[in-house]
Amino acid sequence: MSFTKTTEQDSNYNHLEKMSVSELLQNINNEDKSVPTAVENALPQIEALVLQIVEKLKVGGRLFYMGAGTSGRLGILDASECPPTFGVPFDLVIGIIAGGDSAIRKAVEFAEDSTTQGWKDLQAYNINKNDVVIGIAASGTTPYVIAALEACNKNQIITGCITCNKNSPLSQTAQFPIEVVVGPEFVTGSSRMKAGTAQKLVLNMITTSTMIQLGHVKGNKMVDMQLSNNKLVDRGIRMIMAEINVTQEIASQLLTEHKNVRAAIKNYNHGN
Repeated sequence: MSFTKTTEQDSNYNHLEKMSVSELLQNINNEDKSVPTAVENALPQIEALVLQIVEKLKVGGRLFYMGAGTSGRLGILDASECPPTFGVPFDLVIGIIAGGDSAIRKAVEFAEDSTTQGWKDLQAYNINKNDVVIGIAASGTTPYVIAALEACNKNQIITGCITCNKNSPLSQTAQFPIEVVVGPEFVTGSSRMKAGTAQKLVLNMITTSTMIQLGHVKGNKMVDMQLSNNKLVDRGIRMIMAEINVTQEIASQLLTEHKNVRAAIKNYNHGN
């Protein structure tokens, strides 16, 4: 099957250095407009993977993201926001980046080229058949990610991927590939741009839809969110006021007592 890296093809624009700031911004924005359509085209693939994730998490499994560079950082970002948003344990969604946590801030040379480290990194978490591993790589050719998914496949662990090239080696390896083909970048090969945006959109979809399916949202509210700052406490109070029609004072008392919006609502309803 033929494989062409559209993410590496020449930009549709040239002589960028001669453009004004206004022209640069307009042209970048024009390119960005194509990303949601590319994501829309991949919705059936995203759905297939989310259904697998929901089933595994229901029986005690975990979701792992693996990537290098921008892709790895995006996975870690999405994973790190699940506990405060949905009140889930910090080790339910886990982001792993080639080169270790220091690579989050500073690139680690050649870390993405290892064909053995990815599986070792997963084994450190006692990876097992209840888990799901998603490899993230715009190029679809990152050895660290591909080799880790190959090892997962051999060990009966469900694998998915998010890539921005069609028919890539990563897509061929993952059991549930997601291909969001965004085309050439504004700056040739700079996959932190459209490809990164596409990956972020897909990651948002995966965890948000999964957490809703697992019951961590009520109506359209984050009733399991962690109350980690004053803004979120205020939001929690307003959610309680709207849900059970009580005053701000009572809502505040309930939240102080139960430390959780869902628990506050549930205990109030049971007591009245």
